[in-house]
Amino acid sequence: MNPRKDYLSWDQYFMGVALLSAQRSKDPNTQVGACIVDQHKKIVGVGYNGLPLGCSDQKYPWSRQGEFLQTKYPYVCHAELNAIINKNSKDLYGCSIYVGLFPCNECAKVIIQSGIIEVVYLSDKYSHTDSVKASKMMFESANVKYRQLTTDIQKIEINFNV
Repeated sequence: MNPRKDYLSWDQYFMGVALLSAQRSKDPNTQVGACIVDQHKKIVGVGYNGLPLGCSDQKYPWSRQGEFLQTKYPYVCHAELNAIINKNSKDLYGCSIYVGLFPCNECAKVIIQSGIIEVVYLSDKYSHTDSVKASKMMFESANVKYRQLTTDIQKIEINFNV
């Protein structure tokens, strides 16, 4: 018997885990997930964008516009940060991180400091922003590779009725 032909590649699998993690986000506008993988293809951390522990999703704003303190921006932890904090390994040196969106400059700093050496992303829709330009500058200086995942699959269906 021959093996199945339509299985996921490693990149598709790890990006799928990142996208599935994003479904935990309560942000009504942007759901981002992250999946950290070591050199042995083992998942060592996952995260999604959300409020810090103890901060109620009902008490803090989710708006994208308005006075700074009335928006989500000073409060939300990004997926990359949460994946790094939630790691189940003592060391992330040499790991890759899979994310739906190209990391902002704040996440880029945390990625570099953690020892992650590769960023695999789906969307670079904010490439025109100073935040992403700064991320790319820092990644290049720190020799952190980044690449956009292109794939021939559009979606992965998960069926709970197995």
